[in-house]
Amino acid sequence: MASTEHPALALAGVTKHFGAVRAVDGVDLEVRRGELFGLIGHNGAGKSTLIKLMLGLLKPTAGTIRIQGAPVDGRGFRDVRRRIGWLPENVVLYDNLSGIETLRYFAKLKGADAAGCAPLLERVGLEQAADRPVREYSKGMRQRLGFAQALLGEPAVLFLDEPTTGLDPVATRDFHATLATLREQGTTVVITSHVLAELQERVDRLALLANGRVQALGSVQALRERMALPLRVTLRAAPASVPALQRALALLPLAETRWLVDGLRALCPRHAKMPLLAAIAAVPGGVDDVQVHEPTLEDVYFELAR
Repeated sequence: MASTEHPALALAGVTKHFGAVRAVDGVDLEVRRGELFGLIGHNGAGKSTLIKLMLGLLKPTAGTIRIQGAPVDGRGFRDVRRRIGWLPENVVLYDNLSGIETLRYFAKLKGADAAGCAPLLERVGLEQAADRPVREYSKGMRQRLGFAQALLGEPAVLFLDEPTTGLDPVATRDFHATLATLREQGTTVVITSHVLAELQERVDRLALLANGRVQALGSVQALRERMALPLRVTLRAAPASVPALQRALALLPLAETRWLVDGLRALCPRHAKMPLLAAIAAVPGGVDDVQVHEPTLEDVYFELAR
């Protein structure tokens, strides 16, 4: 049994070459136990390859990988792998099996208790389709069934590659609710997604991959501050107060300023946020509403990917 002193995932100098292509190129990374960790990057950045390396499905050209303290290429990894769940980007299932038969099949392969299959189908909203053949499942239903198989055996580490593909808004909401519960229970989750808005408020930290390398690492807020992206500010005020607001804010370093009949839209450097709010508060009559929006994860991504 691996010591709990170890991080959930530890990668050092991990490299994977496919001929002349460096799919993963010298990645150093640690993911803490119980962390919800995001991997983002363009198509071909190395995300899926990195996950397959961590699962032991691919052998690295160089470097070391440890999961729960156990080397992926070591003898003890077989036991660790039973506590790993994986939902690949493209779910492939046996069309002639029913939903419950599919889960029981994977449970047997994984050495998990088949008694947990029916509750898992209910957990992902497929209890009414348990006995239907998978060939009759929609893309979203297949995705939910794939998620259920990833949860077999109560995994300590869960890898999710584009997990919300094909899910409708309700299923997506339920999926993220399940992830929140798993994190509370101490499960380590590594998730990739091109839908950055889904990750923005949910991940503890994330890594941006480009050309097989980690280009940036940290919490969303830390990356926002690192990039020094401006805040979006919207003020709404009575038309009579607008001239006074213009005078009060004239010396502040606002950008893309657009004065309207009833207020202002502008970009505000982070360091000027509190002076801006103080200047607004000093205006007689004040304002009716102030909205200060942080840069989105998408804003951060495009800035980092330049």
